[in-house]
Amino acid sequence: MSRRMVHLLFIIGTMASGAAMGFFVVPGQGYADVIRPFFAPPDWLFGPVWTVLYVLIGWAGARSYLDGGAFRLWLLQMALNLTWTPVYFGLGAPWSGLVVIVLLLVAILAFIRAEWPRDRFTALLFAPYSAWVAFATVLNASIAVLN
Repeated sequence: MSRRMVHLLFIIGTMASGAAMGFFVVPGQGYADVIRPFFAPPDWLFGPVWTVLYVLIGWAGARSYLDGGAFRLWLLQMALNLTWTPVYFGLGAPWSGLVVIVLLLVAILAFIRAEWPRDRFTALLFAPYSAWVAFATVLNASIAVLN
């Protein structure tokens, strides 16, 4: 299989897995009543942001897989990424979601650190993702405290 095909499959697979979580795990009515901090972005922003991030995540995953990088860390962060939505929204458990998202952030930063000396471009593909998840961690913690 060509490198381009592997990249394409990783990007499509990553986007599809993220979309599946959004499709199958619908926030309950309780989420509409959640008290949010003043810095919470509007709901419509999450879809476009995650679309871009999933492309970058998939691209980094393909590069890591093909070039012998930190692919196990990539798999770990994907597992944690896909776990957060059903925990936070499906179970309606912001404190448990906070544990998952903190572990996710640690896994993302570990991936960046592992890739940096080997392939800086792959590491940098995760920079926007790490920034967004750091922000989401603060948002998750704030919602947990406020509610």
